[in-house]
Amino acid sequence: MNTTVLDAAPALGSDKPAATLCTYSIGRRLSLLLAVQTVIGLGVLLAFIYGATSMLFIAKHEEELRNVSAVLTDVAREAYAKGGEAEVKTKMAWLAERRPGTFLQLRRADGSELYRDASPTFDVTQSTARGMDFTVPTAAGTLLQGKVVLDCSQDAKTARRMALLLVGAVLAGGALVGWGTFWRVRCSLRPLLDLAAQTKAIDARRLGQRIALDEPAEELQPVIDQFNGLMHRVERTYVQLEGFNADVAHELRTPLANLIGQTEVALSRERSVPELEETLHSNLEELQRMAAIVNDMLFLAQADRGVKARRSAPVSLAELVQQVVEFHEAPMEERGLRVTIEGDAHLSVDAPLIKRALSNLLGNAIRYADPDSALRVRIAPESDSGARLWVENTGPSIEASHLPRLFDRFFRADAARCEMEKPHHGLGLSIVAAIARMHDGFPAAESSGGITRVGFSLQTNPASA
Repeated sequence: MNTTVLDAAPALGSDKPAATLCTYSIGRRLSLLLAVQTVIGLGVLLAFIYGATSMLFIAKHEEELRNVSAVLTDVAREAYAKGGEAEVKTKMAWLAERRPGTFLQLRRADGSELYRDASPTFDVTQSTARGMDFTVPTAAGTLLQGKVVLDCSQDAKTARRMALLLVGAVLAGGALVGWGTFWRVRCSLRPLLDLAAQTKAIDARRLGQRIALDEPAEELQPVIDQFNGLMHRVERTYVQLEGFNADVAHELRTPLANLIGQTEVALSRERSVPELEETLHSNLEELQRMAAIVNDMLFLAQADRGVKARRSAPVSLAELVQQVVEFHEAPMEERGLRVTIEGDAHLSVDAPLIKRALSNLLGNAIRYADPDSALRVRIAPESDSGARLWVENTGPSIEASHLPRLFDRFFRADAARCEMEKPHHGLGLSIVAAIARMHDGFPAAESSGGITRVGFSLQTNPASA
């Protein structure tokens, strides 16, 4: 059995102008951020290195001061034991030449000065000088108070140079990382520029063109696939729109040509009142046909925009079917057809729309059913919130290749199924599909073995509600 089911088309939202936003460069922003991050990271690291180096200098200075203090203590104690204060002064003066970069001062226990280096080679009061106090026990039982000052200006100068070097390294590293990042980002974003150029080349004349990269990027491939899928849908919609416009022009051209021809014939010579009335009646029929096409097109346009059906209190679908059957009694009697209604369901639906869809289905079945045959309308509840309606007739089967297009606008299966004496404009089943979508359902059709079933499903409590 050949079966086709058409899904509801997605609703189209109204276009709104996008707000104007300030653009920025991804490359420049990444470069700036990484440069700042590099400066901060290198700054912290090199500040730690500078601090550790300064501590090493301080430890070295303290060790040197302790060594010098220990030597001077031993020498002063021995000198005092041999010759008293005079010997201490002589020894300290003799040692002054052998400890460059230092300054020594000795005081007695009462605070008076015993010895002081004559001419220090540096300013002992400068911030780079580092001193240490020590005591010298004498044989007389007194203590000499000593102070040795070390010249650290050379290490301080080295530390300053090192600080400048580290600052320069931080700035140079940040600049290098920023430039390198900007260059690499530009190289990495080149595929996006290629995609932008390919996208720009697509227009209405080249809707079949798709974008691709010579070297597919894992991060960009989903975007490429989504864009190509979008273009496929746009191309399909554009083709359908062109076909729809051509079909509309074709359908309207025939009644317009009839109106023009009949009016020209009527004006070609004088006509009697009955002849003019007949012409007007014929023109009125053509105008009514055109009005029906326009109204159906407007209804389909509203359905395509996502308009939903107005839900009412639950009604019996079997009663709605019975009302539609009574409306079609005359054409059914003319062809000797009879109708049976099977099943029922109570749903919250838009009753006028459901009756319109049923009328289109029943009229289609009456048109193509074999004379003196039976029509069946089946109502099958699917769940607590849905049902399916089928109209079944016996007659020529529809080819399997035609089933997927059965609900397309202005589509007719073949000439054998089109009654020339009762022409129709081919929007009936399209309206059925639209009404099904408005009720969150879908149309369906199947045909085989001389039995054709056309119907649709309904959902009274959609998940999106």
